[in-house]
Amino acid sequence: MFSHIMIGTNDLDRAKSFYDTLLGTLDVPPAFVDRHRIFYRTPTGVFSVSLPINGEPATAPNGGTIGFACASPDQADAWHAAGLAAGGTTCEDPPGVREGANGKMYLAYLRDPDGNKLCALHRM
Repeated sequence: MFSHIMIGTNDLDRAKSFYDTLLGTLDVPPAFVDRHRIFYRTPTGVFSVSLPINGEPATAPNGGTIGFACASPDQADAWHAAGLAAGGTTCEDPPGVREGANGKMYLAYLRDPDGNKLCALHRM
């Protein structure tokens, strides 16, 4: 459905360090830097972080979450721990199994240093 997702940052170097660490737990190679943006390319899509081109501060969406697919609960836990160690902050409930209309999922949530809400998800 999506070709790419792009979010904003106020500090590109900090964002690259954070996301290189975080996405490395999902076997995503370090970002490619293109002037004021960084790109993570995978066979299933592109995740990008950019300084706002309008010169205004980047802000996190209220109610927005970006989800990253994980191969196992252990990978989701490693993702969460790496994110915290790289400057993210935990949010929502602690990592664990949640049951919903789509069955059991293992979820781990955190916010990046710019306040963007992220989720690691493994469908059980």
